[in-house]
Amino acid sequence: MTKDAKADFWDRVDDVQAGMLGLTSDGKLVPMSPNLRMTRDGKIWFIAAKGEEIVDSTSATPSEARFVIADAKSGLYANVEGTLAHDNDKEVLDEIWNMVASAWFEDDKQDPDLRLLAFTPSKAAVWLSTTSGVKFLYEIAKANLTDTQPDTGYQAELTF
Repeated sequence: MTKDAKADFWDRVDDVQAGMLGLTSDGKLVPMSPNLRMTRDGKIWFIAAKGEEIVDSTSATPSEARFVIADAKSGLYANVEGTLAHDNDKEVLDEIWNMVASAWFEDDKQDPDLRLLAFTPSKAAVWLSTTSGVKFLYEIAKANLTDTQPDTGYQAELTF
């Protein structure tokens, strides 16, 4: 079986509830919820608010950024590097808007403080693990009985 790590990455990002996003220049990471478009446009979208340091720091020009994911539910562990920029695409906002975002903005999508951020990945180091507890236990037991390494996932270096 050939593994398509890039497709696996995008499928799993879609299940991630939160990661840590930050600008490369300052090394500070803040929790953010990633969103993907159904058309998979090669970007990870974030709904944020004016006044947040990461938002204000990228308001004038796109910046080099990092998105770090450690999500056991999706089996995705990744350090993703790319560019973070503001985007005013109302169609994207309509598509990714959800109840969680609505809870943070008094005027919903019309809130004047709402900002849409687009993270365009350039490269990533990822570990894609099994998400099944039963498969994990089976692989550990099999490895102990056969003196082999367990198959609990794989690592990949991705270029986007």
